[in-house]
Amino acid sequence: MRLAALLVTMLMALAGTAAADVDERVVGGDRVSIADHPWVVYLTDSSGHQFCGGTLVAPTKVVTAAHCAVSRTPRNTRVVAGREDRNSAEGKVVRLDDIWVHPDYASADQGADVAVLTLRAPVEYAPLPLAGPSDAWLYEPGTNGLVLGWGRTSEQGAASRYLLGATVPVMEDGYCHDAYPQYDPDEMTCAGYPEGGVDTCQGDSGGPYVAGGKLIGITSWGEGCARAGKPGVYSEVKKYADVLQQQLRV
Repeated sequence: MRLAALLVTMLMALAGTAAADVDERVVGGDRVSIADHPWVVYLTDSSGHQFCGGTLVAPTKVVTAAHCAVSRTPRNTRVVAGREDRNSAEGKVVRLDDIWVHPDYASADQGADVAVLTLRAPVEYAPLPLAGPSDAWLYEPGTNGLVLGWGRTSEQGAASRYLLGATVPVMEDGYCHDAYPQYDPDEMTCAGYPEGGVDTCQGDSGGPYVAGGKLIGITSWGEGCARAGKPGVYSEVKKYADVLQQQLRV
């Protein structure tokens, strides 16, 4: 199982900032511009080591995975916004006021892998709207969605220096359940290709899965990275829309 985008090693801090070429690929993806995706952020510890991703959904609110947040505190966690190149000083490093983890969370593959971080100060970057109950059409099999992050560019590779993105289609729930017997279609969606080759990877957990201009999924878990027959699994945002909206009002 993957943790940082489909992994299983909980909260692996990807130490260091390995160099990457502008055309280095994230398991089938490409470098993308932060200006085109201003709502994508990454999480670091207090020493600056990136370990997960997230999505800015309001000026002071970031949605991420519960497994990225459950062992964290506001004191030892930072959100980096507006920074495409992790080796640069662009954007902002923001401290936290609060971390909310879904009360039903036990492990990523059991669902409720959802958390909300409250920033100490608002940021000016445009937020991404959340999918809601009326957006069921965005979860139809074959719908193309975009995943983004700074995670590993292959299962055993180094973390990316730059923001990378890849397009993966929503898959049939039946296929996802065959791949993972614990898959719950009421709380999860999965995306990828039967032959593999395109996926998120370690370091991408908590990051966005986007379709129709909305956050439809939160990178959660899976087996390996871009393996044939093992798509990525994402927390289904429309399932948690009400509780997320409540957190946005806190």
